[in-house]
Amino acid sequence: MDVKYPEPERELDRVDDYHGIKVPDPYAWLEDPNCEQTKAFVEVQNKLTMPFLEKCKVRTRLQERMTELFDYPKYGCPCRKGNRYFYFHNSGLQNQYVLYVQDSLDGEAHEFLNPNKLSEDGTVALKMLAFSDDDEYLAYGLSQSGSDWITIKFLKVEGPEDLPDTLEKVKFSCLSWTHDGKGVFYNRYPEQEGSTDGTETTSNLHQKLYYHVLGTDQSQDILCAEFPDNPKWKSGAKVSDDGRYVGLSIREGCQPKNRLWYCDLHQLPNGITGLLPWVKLIDNFDAEYNYITNEGPVFSFRTNLNAPRYRVLNINLEQPAPSQWKQLIPQHPKDVLDWATCVNYKFLVVNYLKDVKDILQLYDLATGTFLKDLPLDVGSIGGYSGRKKNTEIFYQFTSYLTPGIIYHCDLSKETLEPKVFRKVEIKGFNFSEYQTVQVFYPSKDGTKIPMFIVHKKGIKQDGSHPVFLYGYGGFNISQTPHYNVAYLIFVRHLGGILAVANIRGGGEYGETWHQAGILGKKQNSFDDFQGAAEYLIEEGFTCKEKLTINGGSNGGLLVGACVNQRPDLFGCAVIEVGVMDMLKFHK
Repeated sequence: MDVKYPEPERELDRVDDYHGIKVPDPYAWLEDPNCEQTKAFVEVQNKLTMPFLEKCKVRTRLQERMTELFDYPKYGCPCRKGNRYFYFHNSGLQNQYVLYVQDSLDGEAHEFLNPNKLSEDGTVALKMLAFSDDDEYLAYGLSQSGSDWITIKFLKVEGPEDLPDTLEKVKFSCLSWTHDGKGVFYNRYPEQEGSTDGTETTSNLHQKLYYHVLGTDQSQDILCAEFPDNPKWKSGAKVSDDGRYVGLSIREGCQPKNRLWYCDLHQLPNGITGLLPWVKLIDNFDAEYNYITNEGPVFSFRTNLNAPRYRVLNINLEQPAPSQWKQLIPQHPKDVLDWATCVNYKFLVVNYLKDVKDILQLYDLATGTFLKDLPLDVGSIGGYSGRKKNTEIFYQFTSYLTPGIIYHCDLSKETLEPKVFRKVEIKGFNFSEYQTVQVFYPSKDGTKIPMFIVHKKGIKQDGSHPVFLYGYGGFNISQTPHYNVAYLIFVRHLGGILAVANIRGGGEYGETWHQAGILGKKQNSFDDFQGAAEYLIEEGFTCKEKLTINGGSNGGLLVGACVNQRPDLFGCAVIEVGVMDMLKFHK
Protein backbone atom coordinates (compact mmCIF):
# COMPACT_ATOMS: atom_id res chain seq x y z
CA MET A 1 0.00 0.00 0.00
CA ASP A 2 1.46 3.32 -1.11
CA VAL A 3 0.99 5.69 1.83
CA LYS A 4 1.43 9.43 1.53
CA TYR A 5 1.04 10.98 4.97
CA PRO A 6 -0.71 14.39 5.05
CA GLU A 7 1.62 17.34 5.52
CA PRO A 8 0.16 19.70 8.14
CA GLU A 9 0.88 23.39 7.90
CA ARG A 10 3.90 24.59 9.89
CA GLU A 11 3.62 28.03 11.45
CA LEU A 12 7.32 28.82 11.44
CA ASP A 13 6.87 32.15 13.17
CA ARG A 14 5.27 30.54 16.23
CA VAL A 15 7.97 30.49 18.94
CA ASP A 16 7.40 30.25 22.72
CA ASP A 17 9.79 31.76 25.27
CA TYR A 18 10.47 29.66 28.37
CA HIS A 19 12.75 31.58 30.75
CA GLY A 20 14.74 32.96 27.87
CA ILE A 21 14.85 29.71 25.90
CA LYS A 22 13.17 29.90 22.50
CA VAL A 23 11.08 26.83 21.67
CA PRO A 24 9.48 26.61 18.20
CA ASP A 25 5.89 25.32 18.25
CA PRO A 26 4.77 25.22 14.58
CA TYR A 27 1.76 22.98 15.27
CA ALA A 28 0.20 25.01 18.09
CA TRP A 29 -2.95 25.42 16.01
CA LEU A 30 -3.72 21.73 16.57
CA GLU A 31 -4.42 22.53 20.23
CA ASP A 32 -7.80 23.94 19.21
CA PRO A 33 -10.01 20.96 18.31
CA ASN A 34 -12.79 23.22 17.03
CA CYS A 35 -10.87 25.28 14.48
CA GLU A 36 -11.50 24.48 10.81
CA GLN A 37 -7.81 23.82 10.22
CA THR A 38 -7.75 21.07 12.86
CA LYS A 39 -11.00 19.54 11.60
CA ALA A 40 -9.58 19.41 8.08
CA PHE A 41 -6.40 17.74 9.34
CA VAL A 42 -8.40 15.06 11.20
CA GLU A 43 -10.53 14.43 8.13
CA VAL A 44 -7.48 13.89 5.93
CA GLN A 45 -6.00 11.51 8.51
CA ASN A 46 -9.22 9.51 8.59
CA LYS A 47 -9.26 9.26 4.81
CA LEU A 48 -5.78 7.74 5.00
CA THR A 49 -6.46 5.42 7.94
CA MET A 50 -9.93 4.00 7.35
CA PRO A 51 -9.26 2.35 3.94
CA PHE A 52 -6.24 0.64 5.50
CA LEU A 53 -8.28 -0.69 8.42
CA GLU A 54 -11.13 -1.76 6.18
CA LYS A 55 -8.76 -4.05 4.25
CA CYS A 56 -7.95 -6.02 7.43
CA LYS A 57 -9.15 -9.57 6.67
CA VAL A 58 -10.09 -10.44 10.26
CA ARG A 59 -11.53 -7.08 11.29
CA THR A 60 -15.17 -8.10 10.95
CA ARG A 61 -14.61 -11.42 12.71
CA LEU A 62 -12.74 -9.68 15.54
CA GLN A 63 -15.61 -7.27 15.98
CA GLU A 64 -18.09 -10.13 16.08
CA ARG A 65 -16.01 -12.11 18.57
CA MET A 66 -15.48 -9.08 20.77
CA THR A 67 -19.23 -8.51 20.84
CA GLU A 68 -19.79 -12.16 21.76
CA LEU A 69 -17.26 -12.14 24.59
CA PHE A 70 -18.37 -8.80 25.95
CA ASP A 71 -21.99 -9.93 26.07
CA TYR A 72 -21.98 -11.38 29.56
CA PRO A 73 -23.81 -10.23 32.73
CA LYS A 74 -21.80 -7.82 34.87
CA TYR A 75 -22.53 -7.06 38.51
CA GLY A 76 -21.36 -4.61 41.13
CA CYS A 77 -21.21 -5.31 44.86
CA PRO A 78 -24.53 -5.05 46.70
CA CYS A 79 -24.64 -2.09 49.07
CA ARG A 80 -26.86 -2.04 52.17
CA LYS A 81 -28.87 1.17 52.52
CA GLY A 82 -31.42 1.05 55.33
CA ASN A 83 -33.66 -1.97 54.75
CA ARG A 84 -32.71 -2.20 51.09
CA TYR A 85 -29.82 -3.48 48.98
CA PHE A 86 -28.69 -1.62 45.88
CA TYR A 87 -26.35 -2.86 43.17
CA PHE A 88 -25.32 -2.06 39.60
CA HIS A 89 -25.96 -4.53 36.81
CA ASN A 90 -25.36 -4.65 33.08
CA SER A 91 -27.12 -7.43 31.16
CA GLY A 92 -24.27 -7.58 28.67
CA LEU A 93 -24.19 -4.93 25.98
CA GLN A 94 -26.01 -2.05 27.64
CA ASN A 95 -24.26 1.29 27.21
CA GLN A 96 -24.62 2.12 30.92
CA TYR A 97 -24.95 0.08 34.09
CA VAL A 98 -28.40 0.09 35.69
CA LEU A 99 -28.97 0.59 39.42
CA TYR A 100 -31.22 -2.10 40.95
CA VAL A 101 -32.86 -2.39 44.37
CA GLN A 102 -34.07 -5.37 46.38
CA ASP A 103 -35.50 -5.81 49.88
CA SER A 104 -33.21 -8.74 50.72
CA LEU A 105 -30.23 -10.50 49.14
CA ASP A 106 -32.44 -13.28 47.84
CA GLY A 107 -35.43 -11.05 47.10
CA GLU A 108 -36.64 -9.96 43.69
CA ALA A 109 -34.62 -7.09 42.22
CA HIS A 110 -36.27 -4.09 40.60
CA GLU A 111 -34.87 -1.46 38.29
CA PHE A 112 -34.29 1.70 40.34
CA LEU A 113 -32.36 4.10 38.10
CA ASN A 114 -31.59 3.42 34.45
CA PRO A 115 -29.38 6.04 32.74
CA ASN A 116 -29.87 4.25 29.39
CA LYS A 117 -33.36 5.75 29.30
CA LEU A 118 -32.07 9.31 29.66
CA SER A 119 -30.78 9.62 26.08
CA GLU A 120 -31.44 7.96 22.75
CA ASP A 121 -27.77 7.14 22.13
CA GLY A 122 -27.00 5.91 25.66
CA THR A 123 -24.28 8.49 26.29
CA VAL A 124 -25.70 9.89 29.54
CA ALA A 125 -23.73 8.24 32.33
CA LEU A 126 -24.32 7.97 36.07
CA LYS A 127 -21.14 9.39 37.61
CA MET A 128 -21.69 9.78 41.36
CA LEU A 129 -24.12 8.65 44.05
CA ALA A 130 -24.75 9.80 47.62
CA PHE A 131 -27.53 8.54 49.86
CA SER A 132 -28.68 10.62 52.81
CA ASP A 133 -27.74 9.24 56.24
CA ASP A 134 -31.27 7.92 56.76
CA ASP A 135 -31.12 6.40 53.26
CA GLU A 136 -34.36 8.14 52.28
CA TYR A 137 -32.91 10.48 49.63
CA LEU A 138 -30.41 10.04 46.82
CA ALA A 139 -28.26 12.65 45.10
CA TYR A 140 -26.70 11.52 41.83
CA GLY A 141 -24.61 13.02 39.05
CA LEU A 142 -25.16 12.70 35.30
CA SER A 143 -22.55 13.21 32.59
CA GLN A 144 -23.23 13.76 28.89
CA SER A 145 -21.03 12.18 26.18
CA GLY A 146 -18.07 11.52 28.45
CA SER A 147 -17.77 15.09 29.73
CA ASP A 148 -16.30 15.83 33.17
CA TRP A 149 -19.11 18.35 33.71
CA ILE A 150 -21.82 16.91 35.93
CA THR A 151 -25.48 17.72 36.51
CA ILE A 152 -26.61 16.70 40.01
CA LYS A 153 -30.19 15.48 40.42
CA PHE A 154 -32.16 14.29 43.46
CA LEU A 155 -34.85 11.74 44.19
CA LYS A 156 -36.77 10.31 47.10
CA VAL A 157 -35.90 6.63 47.45
CA GLU A 158 -39.43 5.53 48.35
CA GLY A 159 -41.25 5.30 45.05
CA PRO A 160 -38.76 6.35 43.70
CA GLU A 161 -39.86 9.95 43.27
CA ASP A 162 -37.92 12.51 41.24
CA LEU A 163 -37.31 15.85 42.95
CA PRO A 164 -37.01 19.17 41.08
CA ASP A 165 -33.60 20.15 42.52
CA THR A 166 -30.91 20.47 39.83
CA LEU A 167 -27.28 21.57 40.30
CA GLU A 168 -25.16 22.72 37.33
CA LYS A 169 -21.54 23.90 36.72
CA VAL A 170 -20.31 20.91 38.72
CA LYS A 171 -16.92 19.34 38.00
CA PHE A 172 -14.44 17.31 40.08
CA SER A 173 -16.92 17.52 42.92
CA CYS A 174 -17.59 15.95 46.29
CA LEU A 175 -21.14 14.99 47.28
CA SER A 176 -21.81 14.61 51.00
CA TRP A 177 -25.06 14.92 52.99
CA THR A 178 -25.38 16.45 56.42
CA HIS A 179 -26.91 13.86 58.74
CA ASP A 180 -30.10 15.84 59.25
CA GLY A 181 -30.89 15.12 55.59
CA LYS A 182 -31.43 18.80 54.85
CA GLY A 183 -28.82 19.12 52.11
CA VAL A 184 -25.48 18.28 50.51
CA PHE A 185 -22.03 19.76 50.15
CA TYR A 186 -20.78 19.92 46.56
CA ASN A 187 -18.28 21.82 44.38
CA ARG A 188 -18.91 24.04 41.42
CA TYR A 189 -17.08 26.52 39.20
CA PRO A 190 -17.97 30.08 38.22
CA GLU A 191 -19.34 30.75 34.76
CA GLN A 192 -16.81 29.55 32.16
CA GLU A 193 -15.85 31.26 28.93
CA GLY A 194 -16.18 29.24 25.76
CA SER A 195 -17.55 25.70 25.54
CA THR A 196 -18.31 23.63 28.64
CA ASP A 197 -19.30 20.36 26.99
CA GLY A 198 -16.11 18.48 27.81
CA THR A 199 -14.31 19.33 24.55
CA GLU A 200 -12.60 22.42 25.96
CA THR A 201 -8.83 22.25 26.45
CA THR A 202 -8.42 25.07 28.98
CA SER A 203 -8.09 24.47 32.72
CA ASN A 204 -10.79 25.48 35.18
CA LEU A 205 -10.02 27.85 38.04
CA HIS A 206 -11.63 29.03 41.29
CA GLN A 207 -13.56 25.94 42.30
CA LYS A 208 -15.76 26.64 45.35
CA LEU A 209 -17.59 24.57 47.96
CA TYR A 210 -21.34 25.08 48.33
CA TYR A 211 -24.13 23.68 50.49
CA HIS A 212 -27.44 22.97 48.75
CA VAL A 213 -30.60 22.83 50.86
CA LEU A 214 -33.02 20.28 49.48
CA GLY A 215 -36.10 21.92 47.98
CA THR A 216 -34.43 25.22 47.10
CA ASP A 217 -33.10 26.69 43.87
CA GLN A 218 -29.37 26.46 43.13
CA SER A 219 -29.16 30.26 43.14
CA GLN A 220 -29.82 30.13 46.89
CA ASP A 221 -26.96 27.69 47.62
CA ILE A 222 -24.66 28.69 50.46
CA LEU A 223 -20.99 29.38 49.76
CA CYS A 224 -18.99 27.47 52.40
CA ALA A 225 -15.37 27.69 51.19
CA GLU A 226 -13.41 29.53 48.51
CA PHE A 227 -9.76 30.23 47.82
CA PRO A 228 -9.46 33.49 45.86
CA ASP A 229 -5.69 33.67 46.38
CA ASN A 230 -5.19 30.08 45.18
CA PRO A 231 -7.28 29.65 42.01
CA LYS A 232 -5.95 26.14 41.27
CA TRP A 233 -6.96 24.65 44.62
CA LYS A 234 -9.66 21.98 44.56
CA SER A 235 -11.50 20.81 47.64
CA GLY A 236 -13.76 18.00 48.75
CA ALA A 237 -16.00 17.96 51.82
CA LYS A 238 -16.86 14.81 53.77
CA VAL A 239 -19.28 14.69 56.68
CA SER A 240 -17.91 12.46 59.46
CA ASP A 241 -19.47 9.10 60.30
CA ASP A 242 -21.10 10.54 63.42
CA GLY A 243 -22.45 13.57 61.51
CA ARG A 244 -20.87 16.11 63.85
CA TYR A 245 -17.97 17.31 61.73
CA VAL A 246 -17.37 18.18 58.11
CA GLY A 247 -13.82 17.70 56.90
CA LEU A 248 -12.35 19.61 53.96
CA SER A 249 -9.54 18.08 51.92
CA ILE A 250 -7.73 20.63 49.74
CA ARG A 251 -5.44 19.68 46.87
CA GLU A 252 -3.33 21.48 44.30
CA GLY A 253 -2.27 19.38 41.33
CA CYS A 254 -1.96 15.62 41.19
CA GLN A 255 0.54 14.93 43.96
CA PRO A 256 -0.65 12.71 46.87
CA LYS A 257 -0.68 15.64 49.30
CA ASN A 258 -3.51 17.64 50.83
CA ARG A 259 -4.41 20.20 53.46
CA LEU A 260 -7.00 19.18 56.02
CA TRP A 261 -9.48 21.58 57.59
CA TYR A 262 -12.59 20.81 59.57
CA CYS A 263 -15.68 22.45 61.05
CA ASP A 264 -17.72 21.31 64.07
CA LEU A 265 -21.29 21.54 62.80
CA HIS A 266 -22.60 21.41 66.38
CA GLN A 267 -20.94 24.79 66.95
CA LEU A 268 -23.20 26.47 64.39
CA PRO A 269 -26.28 27.56 66.39
CA ASN A 270 -28.02 28.86 63.26
CA GLY A 271 -26.91 26.03 61.00
CA ILE A 272 -25.01 26.52 57.75
CA THR A 273 -25.53 30.13 56.69
CA GLY A 274 -22.27 31.17 55.00
CA LEU A 275 -18.52 30.63 54.88
CA LEU A 276 -17.78 28.03 57.55
CA PRO A 277 -15.37 28.74 60.45
CA TRP A 278 -12.80 26.20 59.31
CA VAL A 279 -10.19 24.95 61.76
CA LYS A 280 -6.95 24.40 59.85
CA LEU A 281 -5.81 21.08 61.32
CA ILE A 282 -3.12 20.58 58.65
CA ASP A 283 -2.35 23.66 56.59
CA ASN A 284 0.44 22.51 54.29
CA PHE A 285 1.02 20.17 51.38
CA ASP A 286 3.60 17.97 53.11
CA ALA A 287 1.64 14.69 53.02
CA GLU A 288 -1.68 13.03 52.19
CA TYR A 289 -4.45 12.42 54.74
CA ASN A 290 -7.52 10.31 53.86
CA TYR A 291 -10.37 10.17 56.36
CA ILE A 292 -11.29 6.64 57.50
CA THR A 293 -13.58 7.18 60.51
CA ASN A 294 -13.76 8.88 63.88
CA GLU A 295 -14.69 8.03 67.45
CA GLY A 296 -15.78 11.37 68.86
CA PRO A 297 -12.89 13.82 68.43
CA VAL A 298 -10.38 11.06 67.59
CA PHE A 299 -10.01 10.79 63.82
CA SER A 300 -8.31 7.94 61.95
CA PHE A 301 -6.48 8.82 58.74
CA ARG A 302 -4.60 6.86 56.09
CA THR A 303 -1.46 8.92 55.53
CA ASN A 304 1.93 8.88 53.84
CA LEU A 305 3.41 11.25 56.44
CA ASN A 306 6.88 9.82 57.04
CA ALA A 307 5.49 6.62 55.49
CA PRO A 308 5.77 6.34 51.67
CA ARG A 309 3.81 3.05 51.81
CA TYR A 310 1.16 4.61 54.08
CA ARG A 311 0.02 3.91 57.64
CA VAL A 312 -3.02 4.67 59.84
CA LEU A 313 -2.72 7.62 62.20
CA ASN A 314 -5.08 8.79 64.96
CA ILE A 315 -5.44 12.54 65.55
CA ASN A 316 -7.43 13.89 68.50
CA LEU A 317 -9.00 17.22 67.55
CA GLU A 318 -8.82 18.23 71.21
CA GLN A 319 -5.05 17.57 71.22
CA PRO A 320 -4.13 18.53 67.65
CA ALA A 321 -0.37 19.05 68.10
CA PRO A 322 1.62 16.61 65.91
CA SER A 323 3.47 15.42 69.01
CA GLN A 324 0.14 14.04 70.26
CA TRP A 325 -0.70 12.04 67.13
CA LYS A 326 -0.89 8.27 67.67
CA GLN A 327 0.01 5.55 65.20
CA LEU A 328 -2.73 2.92 64.91
CA ILE A 329 -1.34 0.71 62.11
CA PRO A 330 2.34 1.15 61.22
CA GLN A 331 3.75 1.24 57.71
CA HIS A 332 4.35 -2.24 56.31
CA PRO A 333 8.00 -3.06 55.52
CA LYS A 334 7.19 -3.63 51.83
CA ASP A 335 3.45 -3.61 51.05
CA VAL A 336 1.41 -0.48 50.29
CA LEU A 337 -1.66 0.31 52.38
CA ASP A 338 -3.99 1.15 49.49
CA TRP A 339 -7.21 1.92 51.39
CA ALA A 340 -8.98 1.30 54.68
CA THR A 341 -12.57 1.63 55.86
CA CYS A 342 -14.54 1.03 59.04
CA VAL A 343 -17.35 -1.53 59.29
CA ASN A 344 -19.58 -2.84 62.10
CA TYR A 345 -18.31 0.00 64.31
CA LYS A 346 -15.29 -1.98 65.57
CA PHE A 347 -13.44 -3.34 62.53
CA LEU A 348 -11.11 -1.84 59.94
CA VAL A 349 -11.06 -3.52 56.54
CA VAL A 350 -7.61 -2.81 55.11
CA ASN A 351 -6.46 -3.37 51.53
CA TYR A 352 -2.73 -3.81 50.93
CA LEU A 353 -0.93 -3.96 47.60
CA LYS A 354 1.68 -6.72 47.78
CA ASP A 355 3.90 -6.89 44.69
CA VAL A 356 1.00 -5.44 42.63
CA LYS A 357 -1.49 -7.99 43.99
CA ASP A 358 -4.27 -7.04 46.40
CA ILE A 359 -4.61 -8.61 49.84
CA LEU A 360 -7.51 -7.89 52.21
CA GLN A 361 -7.21 -7.94 55.99
CA LEU A 362 -9.30 -7.25 59.08
CA TYR A 363 -8.01 -5.13 61.99
CA ASP A 364 -9.38 -4.03 65.34
CA LEU A 365 -10.36 -0.34 65.24
CA ALA A 366 -9.62 0.32 68.90
CA THR A 367 -6.13 -1.19 69.04
CA GLY A 368 -4.97 -1.58 65.42
CA THR A 369 -4.43 -5.29 66.05
CA PHE A 370 -4.39 -7.60 63.03
CA LEU A 371 -7.29 -10.07 63.19
CA LYS A 372 -7.68 -12.00 59.95
CA ASP A 373 -6.78 -12.40 56.27
CA LEU A 374 -9.77 -12.43 53.94
CA PRO A 375 -9.17 -14.95 51.13
CA LEU A 376 -8.10 -13.69 47.71
CA ASP A 377 -6.47 -15.25 44.66
CA VAL A 378 -3.77 -13.42 42.68
CA GLY A 379 -5.50 -10.33 41.35
CA SER A 380 -7.30 -7.15 42.40
CA ILE A 381 -10.21 -5.87 44.45
CA GLY A 382 -12.52 -4.46 41.78
CA GLY A 383 -15.27 -3.31 44.12
CA TYR A 384 -16.18 -3.02 47.80
CA SER A 385 -19.18 -2.04 49.91
CA GLY A 386 -19.61 -1.81 53.66
CA ARG A 387 -20.00 1.16 56.02
CA LYS A 388 -19.41 1.73 59.71
CA LYS A 389 -23.03 1.05 60.57
CA ASN A 390 -23.21 -2.09 58.39
CA THR A 391 -22.59 -5.54 59.84
CA GLU A 392 -21.62 -7.05 56.49
CA ILE A 393 -19.22 -6.39 53.64
CA PHE A 394 -19.07 -7.32 49.96
CA TYR A 395 -15.94 -7.29 47.84
CA GLN A 396 -15.31 -8.18 44.22
CA PHE A 397 -12.24 -9.99 42.95
CA THR A 398 -10.98 -9.70 39.37
CA SER A 399 -7.86 -10.61 37.42
CA TYR A 400 -6.65 -10.95 33.84
CA LEU A 401 -8.38 -14.35 33.69
CA THR A 402 -11.26 -13.76 36.13
CA PRO A 403 -14.26 -11.60 35.09
CA GLY A 404 -15.53 -11.21 38.64
CA ILE A 405 -16.27 -13.03 41.90
CA ILE A 406 -18.25 -11.21 44.60
CA TYR A 407 -17.68 -12.33 48.20
CA HIS A 408 -19.99 -11.69 51.16
CA CYS A 409 -18.91 -11.69 54.80
CA ASP A 410 -21.22 -11.21 57.81
CA LEU A 411 -19.12 -9.56 60.52
CA SER A 412 -21.76 -10.00 63.20
CA LYS A 413 -21.11 -13.73 63.37
CA GLU A 414 -18.54 -15.36 65.62
CA THR A 415 -16.84 -17.11 62.70
CA LEU A 416 -15.81 -14.63 60.02
CA GLU A 417 -15.76 -16.63 56.80
CA PRO A 418 -16.40 -14.87 53.46
CA LYS A 419 -18.56 -16.85 51.04
CA VAL A 420 -18.95 -16.57 47.29
CA PHE A 421 -22.07 -14.49 46.69
CA ARG A 422 -21.96 -14.26 42.91
CA LYS A 423 -19.55 -15.51 40.24
CA VAL A 424 -19.54 -14.40 36.62
CA GLU A 425 -19.18 -17.16 34.04
CA ILE A 426 -18.11 -16.62 30.42
CA LYS A 427 -19.53 -19.03 27.89
CA GLY A 428 -17.22 -20.45 25.26
CA PHE A 429 -13.96 -19.54 26.99
CA ASN A 430 -11.87 -22.06 28.93
CA PHE A 431 -9.73 -19.97 31.25
CA SER A 432 -7.83 -23.04 32.46
CA GLU A 433 -5.97 -23.11 29.12
CA TYR A 434 -4.26 -19.80 29.93
CA GLN A 435 -1.97 -18.52 32.65
CA THR A 436 -0.73 -15.32 34.22
CA VAL A 437 2.86 -15.17 35.40
CA GLN A 438 4.68 -12.36 37.16
CA VAL A 439 8.34 -11.68 36.45
CA PHE A 440 10.81 -9.16 37.83
CA TYR A 441 13.26 -7.82 35.24
CA PRO A 442 16.16 -5.38 35.66
CA SER A 443 15.85 -1.79 34.45
CA LYS A 444 18.78 0.25 33.17
CA ASP A 445 19.89 1.19 36.71
CA GLY A 446 19.40 -2.34 38.05
CA THR A 447 16.04 -1.74 39.74
CA LYS A 448 13.81 -4.82 39.59
CA ILE A 449 10.55 -4.01 37.79
CA PRO A 450 7.48 -6.29 38.09
CA MET A 451 5.59 -7.30 34.96
CA PHE A 452 2.56 -9.52 34.38
CA ILE A 453 2.58 -11.78 31.32
CA VAL A 454 -0.60 -13.51 30.14
CA HIS A 455 -0.48 -16.27 27.52
CA LYS A 456 -1.73 -19.70 26.53
CA LYS A 457 -0.17 -22.52 28.51
CA GLY A 458 2.63 -24.48 26.87
CA ILE A 459 3.80 -21.85 24.37
CA LYS A 460 7.29 -22.07 22.94
CA GLN A 461 9.51 -19.10 23.71
CA ASP A 462 10.94 -18.98 20.21
CA GLY A 463 10.42 -15.28 19.50
CA SER A 464 7.47 -15.92 17.19
CA HIS A 465 4.58 -14.48 19.19
CA PRO A 466 3.02 -11.04 18.81
CA VAL A 467 3.20 -9.18 22.13
CA PHE A 468 1.05 -6.29 23.32
CA LEU A 469 3.03 -4.39 25.98
CA TYR A 470 1.10 -1.87 28.08
CA GLY A 471 2.48 0.76 30.46
CA TYR A 472 1.45 3.85 32.39
CA GLY A 473 3.86 4.87 35.14
CA GLY A 474 2.38 8.06 36.51
CA PHE A 475 0.29 9.93 39.06
CA ASN A 476 0.83 7.31 41.79
CA ILE A 477 -1.62 5.01 39.96
CA SER A 478 -1.01 1.26 40.21
CA GLN A 479 -1.68 -1.01 37.25
CA THR A 480 -3.22 -4.02 38.98
CA PRO A 481 -4.63 -7.13 37.21
CA HIS A 482 -8.07 -6.65 35.70
CA TYR A 483 -10.32 -8.40 33.22
CA ASN A 484 -10.29 -7.04 29.65
CA VAL A 485 -12.12 -8.68 26.75
CA ALA A 486 -9.90 -7.08 24.09
CA TYR A 487 -6.79 -8.49 25.76
CA LEU A 488 -8.29 -11.99 25.80
CA ILE A 489 -9.22 -11.87 22.11
CA PHE A 490 -5.65 -10.89 21.29
CA VAL A 491 -4.28 -13.76 23.37
CA ARG A 492 -6.73 -16.42 22.22
CA HIS A 493 -7.53 -15.63 18.60
CA LEU A 494 -4.33 -13.94 17.42
CA GLY A 495 -1.89 -16.11 19.33
CA GLY A 496 -0.75 -13.06 21.22
CA ILE A 497 0.84 -12.43 24.58
CA LEU A 498 -0.22 -9.63 26.91
CA ALA A 499 2.44 -7.92 29.02
CA VAL A 500 1.80 -5.18 31.60
CA ALA A 501 4.90 -3.50 33.02
CA ASN A 502 4.54 -1.89 36.48
CA ILE A 503 7.08 0.84 35.89
CA ARG A 504 8.17 3.62 38.23
CA GLY A 505 5.97 6.68 38.47
CA GLY A 506 2.99 4.55 39.47
CA GLY A 507 1.97 3.66 43.00
CA GLU A 508 2.85 -0.04 43.00
CA TYR A 509 5.36 0.34 45.87
CA GLY A 510 4.18 3.58 47.40
CA GLU A 511 5.34 7.16 47.23
CA THR A 512 9.02 6.29 46.79
CA TRP A 513 8.16 4.33 43.63
CA HIS A 514 6.03 7.24 42.45
CA GLN A 515 8.69 9.87 43.05
CA ALA A 516 11.30 7.74 41.25
CA GLY A 517 9.42 8.18 37.96
CA ILE A 518 8.41 11.86 37.85
CA LEU A 519 9.93 15.25 37.05
CA GLY A 520 13.73 15.02 36.81
CA LYS A 521 13.53 11.23 37.22
CA LYS A 522 10.94 10.68 34.49
CA GLN A 523 13.56 8.99 32.34
CA ASN A 524 13.39 6.07 34.79
CA SER A 525 9.85 5.37 33.55
CA PHE A 526 11.04 5.31 29.96
CA ASP A 527 14.04 3.10 30.84
CA ASP A 528 11.78 0.70 32.77
CA PHE A 529 9.42 0.34 29.80
CA GLN A 530 12.23 -0.15 27.31
CA GLY A 531 13.69 -2.73 29.72
CA ALA A 532 10.39 -4.61 29.59
CA ALA A 533 10.59 -4.77 25.80
CA GLU A 534 14.18 -5.97 25.93
CA TYR A 535 13.27 -8.67 28.46
CA LEU A 536 10.38 -9.97 26.33
CA ILE A 537 12.67 -10.21 23.32
CA GLU A 538 15.62 -11.74 25.18
CA GLU A 539 13.41 -14.37 26.84
CA GLY A 540 11.97 -15.44 23.49
CA PHE A 541 8.43 -14.25 23.96
CA THR A 542 8.61 -12.11 20.83
CA CYS A 543 10.83 -10.21 18.41
CA LYS A 544 10.98 -6.47 17.87
CA GLU A 545 8.99 -6.69 14.63
CA LYS A 546 6.05 -8.27 16.52
CA LEU A 547 6.20 -6.08 19.61
CA THR A 548 3.45 -3.46 20.01
CA ILE A 549 3.58 -0.89 22.81
CA ASN A 550 0.52 0.95 24.10
CA GLY A 551 -0.40 3.60 26.63
CA GLY A 552 -2.98 6.31 27.17
CA SER A 553 -2.78 9.84 28.63
CA ASN A 554 0.38 9.72 30.78
CA GLY A 555 0.95 6.30 29.18
CA GLY A 556 0.72 8.04 25.80
CA LEU A 557 3.59 10.30 26.86
CA LEU A 558 5.48 7.14 27.84
CA VAL A 559 4.97 5.45 24.46
CA GLY A 560 5.71 8.67 22.56
CA ALA A 561 9.02 9.11 24.37
CA CYS A 562 10.04 5.46 23.99
CA VAL A 563 9.26 5.23 20.29
CA ASN A 564 11.43 8.30 19.73
CA GLN A 565 14.28 7.17 21.98
CA ARG A 566 14.30 3.55 20.77
CA PRO A 567 12.55 3.27 17.39
CA ASP A 568 14.63 0.14 16.76
CA LEU A 569 12.97 -1.72 19.65
CA PHE A 570 9.31 -1.78 18.59
CA GLY A 571 7.30 -2.83 15.57
CA CYS A 572 4.23 -0.76 16.40
CA ALA A 573 3.21 1.98 18.82
CA VAL A 574 -0.40 2.81 19.76
CA ILE A 575 -0.73 6.13 21.58
CA GLU A 576 -4.08 7.07 23.10
CA VAL A 577 -4.83 10.69 24.14
CA GLY A 578 -1.16 11.21 24.89
CA VAL A 579 -0.03 14.07 27.12
CA MET A 580 2.77 15.09 24.79
CA ASP A 581 3.49 18.76 25.48
CA MET A 582 4.60 18.86 29.11
CA LEU A 583 5.60 22.51 28.78
CA LYS A 584 1.89 23.34 28.53
CA PHE A 585 0.51 20.62 30.78
CA HIS A 586 -0.20 23.09 33.61
CA LYS A 587 -2.58 25.01 31.33
